Amino acid sequence: MATLLRKIGLIRLHDRDTEDPKHHQGSFKGSKGNQKNNNIKYCNTSNDSSNILNPPEIKAKKTEPSSKDKPVGKDKQGKDLKEKQPVGGSKASSTSLPPLVPHRQHCTQVRTRRLMKELQEIKRLADHFITVELADDNLFEWNVKLHQVDKDSALWQDMKETNTEYILLNISFPDNFPFSPPFMRVLTPRLENGYVLDGGAICMELLTPRGWSSAYTVEAVMRQFAASLVKGQGRICRKAGKSKKAFSRKEAEATFKSLVKTHEKYGWVSPPVSDG
Repeated sequence: MATLLRKIGLIRLHDRDTEDPKHHQGSFKGSKGNQKNNNIKYCNTSNDSSNILNPPEIKAKKTEPSSKDKPVGKDKQGKDLKEKQPVGGSKASSTSLPPLVPHRQHCTQVRTRRLMKELQEIKRLADHFITVELADDNLFEWNVKLHQVDKDSALWQDMKETNTEYILLNISFPDNFPFSPPFMRVLTPRLENGYVLDGGAICMELLTPRGWSSAYTVEAVMRQFAASLVKGQGRICRKAGKSKKAFSRKEAEATFKSLVKTHEKYGWVSPPVSDG
């Protein structure tokens, strides 16, 4: 029995050893080939994802020739001419900037709203300290009548004796008002002292860009002017010939420009410190 088993075992071993090795190799190759195909399929899926990241329209855009290569015509010899590109690009960006018109319109709206509001407030003044009339129906230029000054002052007595009901001033408002001060000058009567200079120019620091604040109203400026007239001992000019000479705007502007330059150099003392 043992001898029979040994023979059967030897026969099986002989069959396994004499079997064609290519059969085994083919089986192994088939398994490796399946693995390779799986790997290829995986790579293909990765390529598909790259197509998602780069859609056809983007690819087309990349393959589209640039404007530099586009011919715009032909020269005399029949050669294609290429469009010249601007150098730098700063000029192109500067030309694309929006105009400044909207900014100017905004400034005009701010100035208009502010002046309309101030006109309404002045009309509601109970003491009728000042009254306003538009110069030539221009909202941005006012003729302001100052009806009252300190009744204990010499200027008030002059107004009574000369039957002067008011001191007339002209106020013009610049484009960027209320962020810049108005220009104010005296029209009539002709005054002496009181910080009123040639042409009716007024020496007041708050009327300069350095002393101005957008919080100042026309009423507040006029009250300060009335106080400075009295403190500066302003009087109505009664000299023959000189009293009839009218103030001019050109003279007032030149005088104001000169006094501002002088005060910026030496400082402002208006009204004098001795007057409080």
